[in-house]
Amino acid sequence: MAGDVTILRRLSFSMAGARRGSLMPGGNESERELVERAQGDPEAFGALYDRYFPQIYRFAYSRVREQSLAEDVTSEVFFKALKNIKRYTYTGHPFSSWLYQIALNAVADHYRGQRGELELEDAAPLQDNAPAVLDEVVRRDRSRRIWAAIDQLPRQQRAAMVLKFGEDRKIDEIARILGKSSGAVKLLLHRGVERLRRELPALEVEVS
Repeated sequence: MAGDVTILRRLSFSMAGARRGSLMPGGNESERELVERAQGDPEAFGALYDRYFPQIYRFAYSRVREQSLAEDVTSEVFFKALKNIKRYTYTGHPFSSWLYQIALNAVADHYRGQRGELELEDAAPLQDNAPAVLDEVVRRDRSRRIWAAIDQLPRQQRAAMVLKFGEDRKIDEIARILGKSSGAVKLLLHRGVERLRRELPALEVEVS
């Protein structure tokens, strides 16, 4: 456990560089080789971190919209991945699919404690620009309610919805990440959108 913390702490020093895109993928090694090496030697996990940090950070930031919080979520994702790497079984699906599932849960845990809260300080400086401020407060509340509903979708639907509408991924990219066909991803998105429309009719969900 202490060793894992030390490794993640060492990796965390690379965060600023990762955001600038300075980290390089793990050479020419295949993903499977990197995973198997990390399972035998935790120090080798750094290659997986370098390869996947940028996209997991972008995903986290697309959901929380705050740099420090996105860094915290990303750190949590890789800490949990390192902690459980020996239990990971390669099934042919991208390793990033597993990381995204961990990230989805980490973001959901963050919002679970905030669900339904509207930050009153957003409405404090009303005065002359009251209409614009109120519009922004309503927009943020609407967005929170939609994402709270997405967080309650079945796991695969939630993953597809977040990758599509939170990270603006293309269908074929989502298919690779989730290890599914493009048709299956489209079906997941359709079912997710229809469920949101049933559960949030007043919000006129526009995610299609």
